[in-house]
Amino acid sequence: MNVKLRDPNIIMKLSRLGSFHQSKLSFLRSFLKEFKDWDYKRDLFNLDEDGFGTAVYSFSKKERVYSLVCFANRISSDERSDRVIATKWDAAFTLHDGVPSKQDIERLRNEVPKQEVGRLSYKELTLSRANKSVRIFDHVVNSLSNGIQPDLKLLESVGYLYRTTAVYGSGKFGLADRFRVKNREEINGPFRLEMMLVYLVRQFTFDQVNHVAKNKNPKNAVKLKNKICKNLGIGNSTGLGMAPFIVNHPTLLNNWILCRETALKKIREIKKVKKQDSDLFKICVRSSIKNITSWNTDSEYQSNKIKNLLNDVKRFIDFIENKFNFEIDYPFNEIYLWVEKETCEECIEYIVSIMMEPFNEIIDPLIKKMSSDEEKYFIIPTDRTVKELRNIIEKKYSSILDINFEKKENYKKFWFISKNKEEPRIADRFEETGSNLEQPLAIARDIKTLHTKLTKSKNSLTIDKFLIKNSDLRHVVRRAFIIEKFPYSEIQDNTISEKIIPIDMLRLKLSFFGALKFDPRSDKWLRICMFQGAPLPN
Repeated sequence: MNVKLRDPNIIMKLSRLGSFHQSKLSFLRSFLKEFKDWDYKRDLFNLDEDGFGTAVYSFSKKERVYSLVCFANRISSDERSDRVIATKWDAAFTLHDGVPSKQDIERLRNEVPKQEVGRLSYKELTLSRANKSVRIFDHVVNSLSNGIQPDLKLLESVGYLYRTTAVYGSGKFGLADRFRVKNREEINGPFRLEMMLVYLVRQFTFDQVNHVAKNKNPKNAVKLKNKICKNLGIGNSTGLGMAPFIVNHPTLLNNWILCRETALKKIREIKKVKKQDSDLFKICVRSSIKNITSWNTDSEYQSNKIKNLLNDVKRFIDFIENKFNFEIDYPFNEIYLWVEKETCEECIEYIVSIMMEPFNEIIDPLIKKMSSDEEKYFIIPTDRTVKELRNIIEKKYSSILDINFEKKENYKKFWFISKNKEEPRIADRFEETGSNLEQPLAIARDIKTLHTKLTKSKNSLTIDKFLIKNSDLRHVVRRAFIIEKFPYSEIQDNTISEKIIPIDMLRLKLSFFGALKFDPRSDKWLRICMFQGAPLPN
């Protein structure tokens, strides 16, 4: 049986991409798998009785060492903000390449807490900052110092002690450029170093809360139980800064989605499923109800999605337990067809993620294919013709060509870079100024413009000649030649429409990171939890 890969025109719509969930392919999970046999150490823990000071953690294997350098700072409550424009944080972190010397630590103590205003070196790989969830942190300190464990219900309602507000890498603020580390075998997958930083930050939060509690009441204090630590993650506040990434990295996006689609195709093509695999799948679906029911949000939009997801997953459980026989041929194909027909987009993609759980032999080889050497595909083949390019667009962007950009609602928004923070933002073209500074993120509109110009050009005209007169469309000419080879490289939707929900773009990327519990605070930013349920480093 040969199952077709799913149609990019369906899968690459924002509402579908915004329904993706973490899976075995997520970077967080593949990072944990790869680093589980590395040596973990707490090399320095120099905090005062209130928990402020310096700490260093490391992962090492053979000759390779990565060190997290942490600076916990004393700040007042009015200085604490999740906004990207904040200038002070409860803690700041950098991942150092190797073992930091005393001079390195002094240099970093001066620069890291300043974050974007500071200057780092090629020895530093990633940079981050985080704020306490003060209510939760203080509750845990008070409970532990009195010799009791904290209220699990309260902890479950938030899921973390700290949340990060940015994680930077790849040459920003003087950090090491990607070319310095990209050939290292152990960090071959995307965002490995960012995952390592966040994972070690999580451990710092547990050590800090235990340390403060112990100093508050040395006689009676107890440590936070490992089981409770395991059920806490690291929160994260993510805004629009992340959205353009998936537009600006088409071949990388393709490889992420293609691996996911390939996994689904191969699972649907399994003729006879072993009992232990079908049992594990059923256990995973059943136990995942806890994930859905403990997912809190004030967002009406997300609450409705969760409610629909919960209803559909319960119906699905009834279906596989009472009406379905796993001994038929190609059972996962039948399951997929049922889910696609009977449930919402959120549930379809949720079940697709869970289908991967039993099948390491399918997933592990795909994890190695999720990076991309993007420069390889940057050159435009200028000897190709207008006719060839037009054919690619008509074949690959058929739903985009149906959009009428004469209508105001279809070009109401524009993307720009904020002067204050050099971060992407989205605004209303008809109510706010600045559309003359629009970023080239309106791919649908620009593809449509390109197609119109191609239809007025001579079929045999070569692309170099076409671009002499249309150099403003170079970015979409390049994309069209990329999508010819990479079917999932493009969002098949309008990113400047009145109806755009930008958090769909954020959720797509965050699902591949391995995030849980998406909690939108508006249509432009959301909170998530990472590493909740993950093993502790020791």
